[in-house]
Amino acid sequence: MSAEDTIFAIATPPGMGGIGVIRVSGPGVDDVARAVLGRLPPPRVAAFGAFRDAEGEAIDSGIALRFPGPASFTGEDVLELQGHGGPVILQLLAARLMELGARPASPGEFSQRAFLNDKLDLAQAEAIADLIGSGTAAAARAAQRSLQGVFSRRVGALQERLTGLRVFVEAGLDFPEEEIEFMADSDIAERLRDAADATTTLLHEAHQGQLLRDGITIAIVGLPNAGKSSLLNALSGTEAAIVTDVPGTTRDVLRETLSLDGLPVHIADTAGIRPAEDVVEAEGVRRARAALETCDLALWVIDSTEPGAGLADEVPPGVPCIRVFNKIDLTGASAAVDGSAGTVHLSATTGDGLPGLVGLIRELAGLEAHAGGTFSARSRHLDALRRTGGHLQAGAAALAETGAAELLAEELRQAQQALGEITGEFLPDDLLGAIFASFCIGK
Repeated sequence: MSAEDTIFAIATPPGMGGIGVIRVSGPGVDDVARAVLGRLPPPRVAAFGAFRDAEGEAIDSGIALRFPGPASFTGEDVLELQGHGGPVILQLLAARLMELGARPASPGEFSQRAFLNDKLDLAQAEAIADLIGSGTAAAARAAQRSLQGVFSRRVGALQERLTGLRVFVEAGLDFPEEEIEFMADSDIAERLRDAADATTTLLHEAHQGQLLRDGITIAIVGLPNAGKSSLLNALSGTEAAIVTDVPGTTRDVLRETLSLDGLPVHIADTAGIRPAEDVVEAEGVRRARAALETCDLALWVIDSTEPGAGLADEVPPGVPCIRVFNKIDLTGASAAVDGSAGTVHLSATTGDGLPGLVGLIRELAGLEAHAGGTFSARSRHLDALRRTGGHLQAGAAALAETGAAELLAEELRQAQQALGEITGEFLPDDLLGAIFASFCIGK
């Protein structure tokens, strides 16, 4: 990819629609506008006209908007053509743009140019993709806050703390003979603790945002006929799974993505785990155990009419598990939740006790009640914050144990570099390409 290229993309989804939008960005925008529209539209004014081919015949008609750089999304000259949403029309316009020397944009190339031209930092650019791909209203609101720079400002404030620390530490190393009053080691240690605490707080809030963005994976497991598919249907509010009184109805893994009180969850309803009676059932049980191995949370469903049967004895170590005692409508028991024991008593048929299960899932996932006010974050952001905190802890240990300012200075430098990866201040080129390659075309 070259910044000297003029790029374009169909920005509306494939298929029939009332409106089809094509965006063009780069140094050749004005030439493209004159060739397609027959004139150069005034900046930032909606101009109606025909979109013409090389022979001057009208391909379509619609509205053209021109945004001269740097006052545009990408920071370059930008042209937006808003015509009719037929696939043939849009492809004819795309072919016309290629005739004029523009090339199709790669995924995320518009956002990448905005980042490279300092219109957005990397966290804001990623928030565009997060906003488009939001699975819940809470996730959309969090992505919008990141796009507005909430996360970036928090990172910037932490960067300023680290810069202030580095100024004192490195000045003391570079000018030891100067009669300058530097901070005592105890003052530096206190400021290190403050920076580490701020990093921990930011990491916690970013984790909330990452949960809103990515959610968790849940495996519904247990013996046959315990009500696993009924529980999936109750959680999703649809007849997603076939439910019968015949044990072993579910043979394969049925996957659904839904929102539980704002938390995105990817649920796998599995075959009943028991000694298999045939090769098909054996494969279903194998897949159930595989889903159990890779999930973030297991719901082990137990038939309350058979006390003691099918307890969660096959859950791998380290996988959080909620034991769901189902069918209380048949036993007359009351709905109950015991968070410390990790148990819920409910009826998937009537829905009695279902809100308690949802609340416990959110609690075990780590999503707090006020998480709707946070910003969106990604796994790479959490990794960068963890490394930042690790370098601060290592620097504090070096100062306390040896008094070595050189080691502290190096740890502070690496902490700032890790933190800078979030906004793109320090970022390997290969990682930059991988991030924007995950975006959709036209953004």
